[in-house]
Amino acid sequence: MDLNEFIGKKLFYALVGASNNKEKFGNKVFLDLHNAGYDIVPINPKDTKIEGELAYPTIGEVPRNIDVVIFVVPSDQTEKVLKEVHELAIPKVWFQPGSESDKAVKYCIDKNIRFVSGKCIMAEKKS
Repeated sequence: MDLNEFIGKKLFYALVGASNNKEKFGNKVFLDLHNAGYDIVPINPKDTKIEGELAYPTIGEVPRNIDVVIFVVPSDQTEKVLKEVHELAIPKVWFQPGSESDKAVKYCIDKNIRFVSGKCIMAEKKS
């Protein structure tokens, strides 16, 4: 797997689990990528804005084609959203540590969704 296909400032990301809570990784990942100039939209079913940026309740409501969905949620939530990833024909997902499960990985393999697991996008991204 070539991480360069998953990381780049020309890609459009959706972050499932984005949060305004500074203690949560959904906030840390969002701010890290956003502040580094990555094109990223927060996904949160409760908040309409994350760190001042328009947030969407689901990936299906984002009015642009998403290149990569980043998951920063518990694995049971990841598994539910993966069905929408498949329905929307989003080609790639990134499982932040703790968001993946055997079931989620198998789903990606079965549905030909390319994925990264076991790596933190903040550590792997380019400046």
